[in-house]
Amino acid sequence: GLRGVKLVVSDSHEGIKAAVSKVLTATWQRCRVHFMRNALAHAGRSGRRVVSAFIATAFAQDDAAAASQQWRRVADQLRPTVPKLAALMDTAETDVLAYMTFPTQHRAKLHSTNPLERLNGEIKRRTEVVGIFPTEAAITRLVGAILL
Repeated sequence: GLRGVKLVVSDSHEGIKAAVSKVLTATWQRCRVHFMRNALAHAGRSGRRVVSAFIATAFAQDDAAAASQQWRRVADQLRPTVPKLAALMDTAETDVLAYMTFPTQHRAKLHSTNPLERLNGEIKRRTEVVGIFPTEAAITRLVGAILL
């Protein structure tokens, strides 16, 4: 019963964002985990824990409007002390919070590329053990079993 692409999650790449909107006519979500890495780079060592907790309050909201309002409050609080981070938050808001427009029960799987990266890592780990596959069917069976 699945049809079409509704959401594409990736790291911040303008080319992908443009292609998603034009070719797939889908929503683009900036990976929340990758965004946090970028954001914490602006926070400095001593401020990382506080900044992480501040931004996480936006992710904990129940709906898109509340998340957006909290995002703005956090950016405004950080603006005097960490202006580069506040500017990053200003530009990334709609992209990082795009998943909030989807049903609540789906949000935990939508905000990040981590589940996909984990799957790719598992495929790599299992196929490297084999080294050389005797046939194309052999690799298809192994990867198929992992995906199942």
